Formats: sequence, structure tokens, C-alpha cells
Amino acid sequence: MRVNLQPLICVQDVEHSSRWYQRLLGFESGHGGTHYERLMLDGVLVMQLHQWDVEHQHGRLGDPDDRPYGNGCLLWFELDDFEEAVTRAKIMRADIIKPRHRSENAHYECWLRDPDGYTVVLAGRQGSAI
Repeated sequence: MRVNLQPLICVQDVEHSSRWYQRLLGFESGHGGTHYERLMLDGVLVMQLHQWDVEHQHGRLGDPDDRPYGNGCLLWFELDDFEEAVTRAKIMRADIIKPRHRSENAHYECWLRDPDGYTVVLAGRQGSAI
């Protein structure tokens, strides 16, 4: 069985969030637009962004007034370039929740919030902090 995760989150400003994730994680736009975005890495879809108020054919995907967004859900990215991503987050003045630290799972992490308040975890490869 092959699994290819493609999380979709609802955001206030698709273009702004797209640029934010592209800058932080090196993603590329695979769709573009004000209502929906497909973020790609090396030609593979890794994340989708959807405007809160746009219903398309499926109806509304969430309630923009029911905050906090992503309560209990973390967008977790294991990265080969973890240290560089942490540096980019600092340059971007991202809202860092937990600065770079060694996790109990033998890797380094940095927790931050995206422009809509979702928790994003940057993580080094498992075992990289042994």
C-alpha cells in the first residue's frame, strides 16, 4: 500500500499563506490563486490551502469563526535542511512557540505558528540528535 498525505487547511489569505510556506519550506506553487493552492515539493503535492469562505462544489470546509484553528492538530514537517529552515523562520520573524530544542525522540524540533494560527513543527530527521 502506498500512502501520500496531502493535508488541506483553510486559511484567510491563500496567496499570503502560500508565499509563507514556500519561503519557509521551499515549496512551489502548483496551482496558485486566491481561493485554492496546491503546494508542491519536487513535483509531489505535499499540502493544500483553501479559502475559508469559498464553497466550490463541496460546500464550506470549516467555520472561520470557530477558533482556534487546528486545535489539537499539528502540521509536522521532517526536514533534511532543519537548521536552515529554523534560520528562515527567524528571518521571517515567524511566531516561534518553542525555539529549537532536542526532543525526547532524539531529534531537534522548532514549533511555530503560521499566519492563520496553525501549529507548524519543523523537525530534523529521527535520530539526528543522538
